[in-house]
Amino acid sequence: MEADVRRATDVLEYDTEERCAIQEVSNDLADPEVSIARARVLPGVTTAWHELTGTNERYLIIAGEGRVEVGETIDEMVGVGDVIWIPAGAKQRITNTGDSDLIFYAICTPRFKHTNYVTLE
Repeated sequence: MEADVRRATDVLEYDTEERCAIQEVSNDLADPEVSIARARVLPGVTTAWHELTGTNERYLIIAGEGRVEVGETIDEMVGVGDVIWIPAGAKQRITNTGDSDLIFYAICTPRFKHTNYVTLE
């Protein structure tokens, strides 16, 4: 890896079929160990049930509040500063329970690949 600065303003946010908007802040072949995406969920919206094969994920909540569900073990309210650990292959979704956007970073190891995304709906 070489020293670099990645500017969020250089990466466009896009809407997904998962019912959230994603901005892939850092997802590069040159850094295969990790990827970082900013996710935004509108008030009242629940993302689609899904899982990632071969990829562990962490959500770091930076704005808003919600209810996260992971596998059969986690069904909890979350807010700013909370980190949710999601092991590879665990079904997951999050609901924005607040009045403003729920925003979190999705940090994946190894890096997120679209081929590892499995919809469960």
